[in-house]
Amino acid sequence: MKAQRYTIQAIVYPGDESGYVAECLNLAVVTQGQTLDETVQNLREAILLHLEGEDMMELGLVPHPPVLVSLEMEPVYA
Repeated sequence: MKAQRYTIQAIVYPGDESGYVAECLNLAVVTQGQTLDETVQNLREAILLHLEGEDMMELGLVPHPPVLVSLEMEPVYA
């Protein structure tokens, strides 16, 4: 039996020209927004749409997995 993941992992990083991009690391979900709040809200909606009607066990996920979001930032130089 395949091990089930407890979380859906995603990373948010600055867009090429403006705004932010959110990308799931273990699902085929990518979205964007102008602000961090908008980007995270769009990510939630995109994940819900992606998982709608899917068998969570078949995808290797527990029912109702939380989303763990990491933020990638530009390096800071002193």
